[in-house]
Amino acid sequence: MRKRPILLGIVGDSAAGKTTITRGIAKVIGEDRCTTICTDDYHRYNRVQRAEKKITALHPDCNYLDIIEQHLELLKAGRPILKPHYNHATGDFDPPSYVEPKEFIIVEGLLGYTTKAMRDSYDVKLYLAPPEDLRYQWKMKRDTQKRGHTAEAVAKEMKMREPDSEAFIRPQRKWADMVICFWPPADKKEETGAHLNVSLILRPTLPHPDLSEVLEHGSGNGIHLELDRDMGLPVDRLEIDGTISDSKAKQLEDLLWKHIPGEHHHLRHEGIGDITGTTGERLRSHPLALTQLLVAYHLLKAASGHYE
Repeated sequence: MRKRPILLGIVGDSAAGKTTITRGIAKVIGEDRCTTICTDDYHRYNRVQRAEKKITALHPDCNYLDIIEQHLELLKAGRPILKPHYNHATGDFDPPSYVEPKEFIIVEGLLGYTTKAMRDSYDVKLYLAPPEDLRYQWKMKRDTQKRGHTAEAVAKEMKMREPDSEAFIRPQRKWADMVICFWPPADKKEETGAHLNVSLILRPTLPHPDLSEVLEHGSGNGIHLELDRDMGLPVDRLEIDGTISDSKAKQLEDLLWKHIPGEHHHLRHEGIGDITGTTGERLRSHPLALTQLLVAYHLLKAASGHYE
């Protein structure tokens, strides 16, 4: 029987790192096997109209949620869609695109878990939750360097959006199978890239792999796993230090690949965890690479077990 597509949801506030996570996961499982769509393309109003109506892009009323639901249903059934396209550079809409589903569909954006119909579409759900001061730095860098906005405009926009972030974006955290939080070490508060730590909240809504083999030597080895609570519910919290050694990171990587079904082992390569440094150089983050691989593990396990 034909396999149905596997859907991954990635939700987080603006500049929370959704695109970085998406690209790395696609690298692991094969970019030729992935269809990526952004729910932010489904805005109801362009930038001028939003200003006139005094509504932000984060508000559900500013987005065609019903069309997102329909398109997710079609994609999950293996059928193509005519997807709208919002141009962040111009603040207006470009012509729609014809999109065909591949083996894996990555759906990233601001409001991907807003309705039950959306949430029920995904096989794996992520929520990105960096500290607000780190997200501020990431957004300032992205919007000034890549989108041509002034620093003053970016700061003003973030302040204006804050009430809707609190009301509509952050509550979606509770629906995620994994919550991903990159954060700077205590002795390097200025760190924003390759040496960030990562904290992964692993909810029991997914069968996470047994990592005891790399944890048996206790703490202080760059990898920590402990019981915790998140939003009042029990969770496992996996933390990976930004200073983890190459050898310990490889141990965890090898262990994850051991858990991944053998038919996918040809996908293994070294091109994950890459980020761009402050001067444009390519850097590798072990916490990012291992996070991307853990998510890919769940997608590849789902692909080995789900049929229509």
